[in-house]
Amino acid sequence: MTSLMWFQAIGILVVFLVFVGLMMTRKLPTILALPAMAILFAVIAGVPWISNDPEATSIAKTILSAGSMRLSGAIAGLVFGAWFGQILNKVGITKSIIRKAAELAGDKPVMIAILFFVTASIIFSAAGGLGMVILVGTIVIPIMLTAGISQFVASIVVISAVGVGALFNVSNWAVYVDVLGLSVQTIADYTLVAALPLIIVSLAMIVFYIKKDGKGRKAWAMPTASGGEGKKVPAFALISPLVPVILVFAFKIDIVPAVIIGALVTILLTLPKRPIHVLSSALVEGIQDVAGAMALMIGIGILLNSVMAPQVASLISPLIESVLPSSPLMYIIFFTLLSPLAIYRGPLNVWGLGSGIAALFVTAGMTPVAAMLALRVVSNVQAVSDPTNSHNVWVADFTKSDINEILKKTLPWMMVAVLISMIFGSFMVF
Repeated sequence: MTSLMWFQAIGILVVFLVFVGLMMTRKLPTILALPAMAILFAVIAGVPWISNDPEATSIAKTILSAGSMRLSGAIAGLVFGAWFGQILNKVGITKSIIRKAAELAGDKPVMIAILFFVTASIIFSAAGGLGMVILVGTIVIPIMLTAGISQFVASIVVISAVGVGALFNVSNWAVYVDVLGLSVQTIADYTLVAALPLIIVSLAMIVFYIKKDGKGRKAWAMPTASGGEGKKVPAFALISPLVPVILVFAFKIDIVPAVIIGALVTILLTLPKRPIHVLSSALVEGIQDVAGAMALMIGIGILLNSVMAPQVASLISPLIESVLPSSPLMYIIFFTLLSPLAIYRGPLNVWGLGSGIAALFVTAGMTPVAAMLALRVVSNVQAVSDPTNSHNVWVADFTKSDINEILKKTLPWMMVAVLISMIFGSFMVF
């Protein structure tokens, strides 16, 4: 690299660190930070704003226009996933599953926590987003608290379930399809590597803190339930949240058709009075639920096209190559020790800079599968421990818990889960 290129690379690094700091301190929302950073990267690297050459890279066409559409497949998956989640809510399946779990658990705190962790994980595997977390949380958290479970443990039960559910939620996989060019089936093949250690470690963490914290308060005002309460749902209809997951894993069906089939199966099994209204209103409300995430994906796509532009990539790639793990042991150590960089919208956060970094890893020589697995495994830290997650903020506020305490107490456990996954994953990708 020439002196000018080194100067440009340092400029990009400075911009990167400044924006990470702004996002960590919440002085600039990620939705605005990502496209702004993308434009500054391109400007520093000398990418022209416009070009008369249709094949040339430009900020206006390549980064902004094409970048905003880069994750269109992932955005479609997100919309259909949110639609499915709203359908489950409207026909009463979500609350029916929770009620069944509460009946099975009785008044045993450990059993209640474990069953709600499993139940919420299943629900979140079908539908993510803050709206679904609020729906589930407002039901299961008061039940746990009245059973004597502490506010902190009730919080981590829901938050850990969000992490597990996100791994199995097929609508989230489209990000890796669009960013790394992998097939849905390839992503499915590696899901258990990321999920099983997280499930086991989360269960151990929940039981440990129940035993350690002792009894919590038992006085709690149960929120008034609405939407789906009292609806009689056939027992066999409770399998509906798993239909898209089964179709993707067992029948190799793509994400969007799998979700559509899951939605239609749900309608057929529950037979609501106004099925057309349920389908249409669920779509509108689902889009409202994920509007923020859709905007974030547009920003990620813009950033991806920026870092993949030849001028920018030529500056960043040497830096990435110098730290890229080249052996199974370094792969394990590198991503385990750096897994906290997934929190605070850091460089390993797939909903922030992580997608661009993963693309650069591949450009620098890492296989797409290895990059995908590492990013998915590290995302467990982000999903459970990150104080900037909207679901972490809501759960901490609802339970009157300290969000930083959640970070401090869950981070070591999540890093253990990452270590286990990376050990098993290293044998599969190297």
